[in-house]
Amino acid sequence: MNSDELKHNEVPGAQPNGENAVSPHASASPGANRLLAYPHQSSAPAESKDGPATKSPSKRGRIAAAIIALAIIGGLAVGFLPRWRQSRLTVADTTQLAIPSVAVVSPVTGTNAGGLVLPAEIKPWLEASIYARANGYLKNWVADIGAQVEAGQLLALIETPDLDQQLAQARAELVLAQANLRLAQVTDDRWKELLKTASVSEQAAAEKAAARETAAASVEASRANMRRLEELVSFQHVVAPFAGTITIRAVDVGDLIVAGSGGRELFHIAQSDKLRVYVRIPEPYALGVTPGQAATLTTHATPGRVFTGKVITTSQAISTISRTLLTELEVDNSQHEILPYSYGELTLKENNSDPALTLPSNTLLFRAQGLQVGVVGPDGTVELRPIQVGRDFGQTVEIHGGVTPADRVIMNPTDSLVTGIKVRVAESTNSVASK
Repeated sequence: MNSDELKHNEVPGAQPNGENAVSPHASASPGANRLLAYPHQSSAPAESKDGPATKSPSKRGRIAAAIIALAIIGGLAVGFLPRWRQSRLTVADTTQLAIPSVAVVSPVTGTNAGGLVLPAEIKPWLEASIYARANGYLKNWVADIGAQVEAGQLLALIETPDLDQQLAQARAELVLAQANLRLAQVTDDRWKELLKTASVSEQAAAEKAAARETAAASVEASRANMRRLEELVSFQHVVAPFAGTITIRAVDVGDLIVAGSGGRELFHIAQSDKLRVYVRIPEPYALGVTPGQAATLTTHATPGRVFTGKVITTSQAISTISRTLLTELEVDNSQHEILPYSYGELTLKENNSDPALTLPSNTLLFRAQGLQVGVVGPDGTVELRPIQVGRDFGQTVEIHGGVTPADRVIMNPTDSLVTGIKVRVAESTNSVASK
């Protein structure tokens, strides 16, 4: 056998250790030689020199199915996760939107450096409305509006014809009464002499004595009536009761004059060398006002001018209508720079060293229970608290009780705000203007 035949008879893939070796008896069969010559046609899978045997179709199918399943699961995961995440975000946003967001502010302490500023009613130190005391007609007026007059100075003259006649009659009645008195005196003296000689009875003498006393009383009555009419006639001259300025002249020459306050006011006079200034102190500050307390007054007619004054007295009672204390102050006006009956602003220095808290006006709730504010607690729960306000500064108001500087008060509260609801604090600000 040549070398080529020996090569064909060798079994391919034979291992040195004897595995897959062919017995010497198998080489004699030609068919066996053919099988050995074409090992790739064998039904059994052959192993490669460098690796394991080739995988079966069933195993490859299982791997393919697993890969497809993983792909499907991955696809589902890729499509589901964004939707799940969006759903979670929507739920979170809905939950957040269900809790209202509010802005809060804390009360701040006001300052009393500016004092208590109140509207003031300026009145003269003395004033009087002058009416006629006698009926008649105005004959002439002497003092017009704006005239500076002295006490007792003539203002007007009234003609009183009826009163003049009454005075003349009273004088005549006095003369008659005096004549009757003289007659009664002579008669009484004579009857006293006759009584001594028993020429008349004691009864007759007593009657004459009584007639004398009656005539004397009649004289006194007539004299008193005459003096009354003389006093009324003296009211023909209308004079100033005190020194001051005529502010009103309500009559003219020829006007009918009716006596008493039921008639027309003739003149109005005011004394303005000193002024009485009236202010109404709010009840929370009433106890801090004392006589002698300093104050300053400003008016719109004298911008830039500040006038000093002091408290004279108070009404010592709170008004049931305005809940204020009426206070009277004295202000010097010797230069006549302040016009009586004008409007002014009085700044009263406060004696209270503990200033009140202030809050913005847009934190107040107007409810049937009174003024309230919404306070946010540490857990975000709202509590409605009643408060008592003091002075109103426009953008801010004074608060007397109900809140503390540590409280968080809701700004611009809604009408639906109630105690117990949850809120979220959006921002905090302390930009409250203090007074």
